[in-house]
Amino acid sequence: MAWDLQKLFRLHAGEMTRFLRRRGACEETAADLTQDAFLRLLAANPASQGENARAYLFQISRNLLVDHRRRQQAAPFEDASEETVLATADPAPSAETMVYDRQRLAVVAAALAELPDRSRRAFLLHRLDERTLAEIGSEIGLSTTQTWTVIRDAYRHIRQRLRDI
Repeated sequence: MAWDLQKLFRLHAGEMTRFLRRRGACEETAADLTQDAFLRLLAANPASQGENARAYLFQISRNLLVDHRRRQQAAPFEDASEETVLATADPAPSAETMVYDRQRLAVVAAALAELPDRSRRAFLLHRLDERTLAEIGSEIGLSTTQTWTVIRDAYRHIRQRLRDI
C-alpha cells in the first residue's frame, strides 16, 4: 500500500494548519509544522502505519507541535525588530578581514606598478573611471580590440599576483 501524498496534501493540509493554529501555533509555525508532517509521512513506511493516513498525519503534527514547544522552552527565541538587529550587529569587518584586505590591496598596487604605463592607464580608466573601451582606445591611441586585450592582460597580471600570495 502506498499513500498518494498530493491527494493527502490537498485534502488535509489546510485542516492540519487550522488544527495547529487552534493549539496556539502562529501562522508561520503552523505552516512549517504541516509541511514537516508531510515530510515525515513521506519518510514513513505506509504498511506499518495502518490504513488511516489522516489520523497518522494528525498524530505526527501533534508530536511536532509538542517538540516545537519543548525547544522553545529550552531556548526561547525572542523576535527582534529590524532596527534592534541593525543596532546590535556590528557592520564593521573583523580585524582579520581588514588585515587580509590590506595585504591584497598592497599586492594589487604593486601589480599595477609593474604594468607598462599604457596598460596601467587603460586599466585604471576602465576600472575606476568606468570608461568604455572605445573612449579609452581613442584616448590612448589603440583600437577597441587592442584596448580590450591590454585591459584583459592587466586583469590577468593582477589575478596572477593575487594567486601568488
